[in-house]
Amino acid sequence: MQPFLLNANKRGVVRKTASACRSIFGCHRYRNILAVAVDARTELWEDPLWEVPQSRLVTKKLYLVGGDVLYFPDILLGVLSPSKQVKLSHLLFGKPLFLVPTMAAIGNRGTVTEASGFDPEADVQKLREAMKGVGTDEAAVIDVLAHRTIAQRQRIKEAFKQAVGKDLAGELNTELSGNFRSVVLGLLMLAPVYDAYELRNAMKGAGTEEACLIDILASRTNDEIKAICAFYKKEYGNLEKDVCGDTSGMFQRVLVSLLTAGRDEGDKVDEALAAQDAKEIYEAGEARWGTDEVKFLTVLCVRNRNHLLRVFEEYKKISGREIEDSIKREMSGCLEDAFLAIVKCMRSKPAFFAERLYKSMKGLGTTDSILIRIMVSRAEIDMLDIKAEFLKMYGKTLHSFIKGDTSGDYRKILLELCGGE
Repeated sequence: MQPFLLNANKRGVVRKTASACRSIFGCHRYRNILAVAVDARTELWEDPLWEVPQSRLVTKKLYLVGGDVLYFPDILLGVLSPSKQVKLSHLLFGKPLFLVPTMAAIGNRGTVTEASGFDPEADVQKLREAMKGVGTDEAAVIDVLAHRTIAQRQRIKEAFKQAVGKDLAGELNTELSGNFRSVVLGLLMLAPVYDAYELRNAMKGAGTEEACLIDILASRTNDEIKAICAFYKKEYGNLEKDVCGDTSGMFQRVLVSLLTAGRDEGDKVDEALAAQDAKEIYEAGEARWGTDEVKFLTVLCVRNRNHLLRVFEEYKKISGREIEDSIKREMSGCLEDAFLAIVKCMRSKPAFFAERLYKSMKGLGTTDSILIRIMVSRAEIDMLDIKAEFLKMYGKTLHSFIKGDTSGDYRKILLELCGGE
């Protein structure tokens, strides 16, 4: 192995990262990667060499951008789950950072992908020109921000602050208005930061947007929920405490269970247990007077996806109904919505989001908060699959629905996030 050229004043960095490696991995394997990553807070390292598990040397670029984003080599991110990323950033920097590989999208089925030939300084210049003088060139804002990944937008934000001495989100907040502004500001946030922001907005002030709590907590992975909780704590306080303060009863208990991020995420199916789970859910609902919602919670909020799909099959054999139909018969209100969302996400997240988008736009008026949240949060994850499910389920394209239900620059930026017909 060829070591990094770390001078004497960087020895503390090496010691700190070695300690972090022991805590995260139980060994020192990645200490040199972390040493360079930490030092990148003050210097930009070009083409560093580092040791990888296969004992070969590779060459890449590594960046630290802004106060909350740390760009690590892909090889390190491959062994760091989001929860380990949060733990690692706490150990190194005393606060949660969002680690992302290079400038890539966070998913591989999105309509927003990494822009080739990315030049953050050129994008900053274009945005500055768009905000110069009276009025704003919204088309230029759309052209830049709707065609860059979340990671690339973080580079743009940092380059803007370096060039102008002001925060890009703050400037755009002043320049724009309405739903168009909400989309643009959402695009500038990291994924867990945006989810935390949406959850906070759903609970602050009088009333609660329960649909937001359900949409986010029922559809995110354990690691995603842990990251959301970490960023929420940093910005607003304790998420579980706030949820408990704004909800009650069994609905509250379902949300708290989801917030523990304790779902089994393996793929093992226990056939005997699946049959037992189906039987107990049936006996807790359809087969008795009243409903024992705790049994539904225990199964739906804890078991892994493959196991639950088998439970749903067994349930239909026993009851003669799909489990969704029984939930609708046995429950009501937010609790019904929460359990239905969990079941639908287990079956197909793209289909779940396609249905949410359809319901946000059908009939008179549009529920813009839902439309914006899904379009912003899924654009670089699985929007291609959501569009396919939408067409299959409703016989019309998502593009045509958005075009018919929205207008102006708000429509234009949503259609860019949606992609073509």
